[in-house]
Amino acid sequence: MPETDFEEKMILVRRTAKTYQGGRRFRFGALVVVGDRQGRVGLGLGKAKEVPLAVQKAGYYARRNMVEVPIQNGTIPHEVEVEFGASKILLKPAAPGTGVIAGAVPRAILELAGITDILTKELGSRNPINIAYATMEALRQLQTKEDVKRLRKAKEE
Repeated sequence: MPETDFEEKMILVRRTAKTYQGGRRFRFGALVVVGDRQGRVGLGLGKAKEVPLAVQKAGYYARRNMVEVPIQNGTIPHEVEVEFGASKILLKPAAPGTGVIAGAVPRAILELAGITDILTKELGSRNPINIAYATMEALRQLQTKEDVKRLRKAKEE
């Protein structure tokens, strides 16, 4: 799989400090989303002592956890609501020309997935990491009509 067709977007960088005898030591966590705008998207959280290393690790983890998103006419096939921790995200299909109506975190993920029209709402806690994981889980749960038909046929047999 060629690595060049993927776009990388940094969602957030956070700094944590631990106090030692000689002073504080900082570590960084970076949340990065990677996608090809063709229905494939991944999310990674990398941690390191320096920001560039954290971002690099996050990109590596994001490429490892790719999700295939079913896209129909630039939007998702059906409505989905997912909870992750105290955060909840609602994704609704939208008519062509609507655009991506979303907060900063879901917008980054959905745009790199290749979705052009969607309505979203962040409910509960707005913690960016939990919202990002909830959005990814919502994209994982999406199914097309053909998928459902196939699953129902398999159950009948």
